[in-house]
Amino acid sequence: MLRAAGHLGVRPGAFWRLSLKEWRMLTETSPAGEPMRRSEFERMAEAWPDD
Repeated sequence: MLRAAGHLGVRPGAFWRLSLKEWRMLTETSPAGEPMRRSEFERMAEAWPDD
């Protein structure tokens, strides 16, 4: 998992702070293999804003 995180650009310190839910969100693929839509991105940005 740490190796996969490295390929995703996640540094080790950030990797160890990830919850399982966050890890799954980073590594799951969408069912259709399509990129995330803008509306989905905006919904996620509202739910988890950057501080």
